Amino acid sequence: MAVFLCLATALVHVLLVFLHVAPPNPLSQRYSRQVNAWVFPLFEQNWRLFAPDPESVNRQISARTLHTAPDGTVRVSGWFDLTAVDNSAVEHNPFPSHTAQNMLRRAWSSYLDNHAVDDQPRSQRALMTQQYLTNIASERVAAHRGGSFEAIQLRVVTAPIAAPAPADGAAAVAPRAAETRYLPWWKVEADSHGN
Repeated sequence: MAVFLCLATALVHVLLVFLHVAPPNPLSQRYSRQVNAWVFPLFEQNWRLFAPDPESVNRQISARTLHTAPDGTVRVSGWFDLTAVDNSAVEHNPFPSHTAQNMLRRAWSSYLDNHAVDDQPRSQRALMTQQYLTNIASERVAAHRGGSFEAIQLRVVTAPIAAPAPADGAAAVAPRAAETRYLPWWKVEADSHGN
């Protein structure tokens, strides 16, 4: 009897989860309340397991620094490609660090979620993500270039990923042009980059 009960429960579970993930149909619509009561919150299905956050653009995040000498002259460095550092840490590495792959990308995504296009933080969370992005950039620049600096600026070049060519021989859709966004200069505390 216990075996029969287990098989029946497993069969009902598979059927209800199937109705949940299947495209809308008369059966899933009719029993949606029962399906949702069974599936949520313990058995929710989504595609994030297979594609957590598929990228539709390539981003190149670069930073430059500003240093004021004791005599008052201001020196601005050239751009340093932070994305290239991340890519080189992952390329040809059979066990790349999750941090190397995602820290900068996720910091930028969080920044976008919390800031408007004018780059002014309007909440405590926005200020926190701005500081987090500043810390990542300043630590990486200091680790690769050395030297002291008082401020840092980021440049983000966003290039859409072109769609694959259609199989039927139709003309491919041309990708949009790349967009460049310059963030304001942000002050860097001396101890945040080892100076």
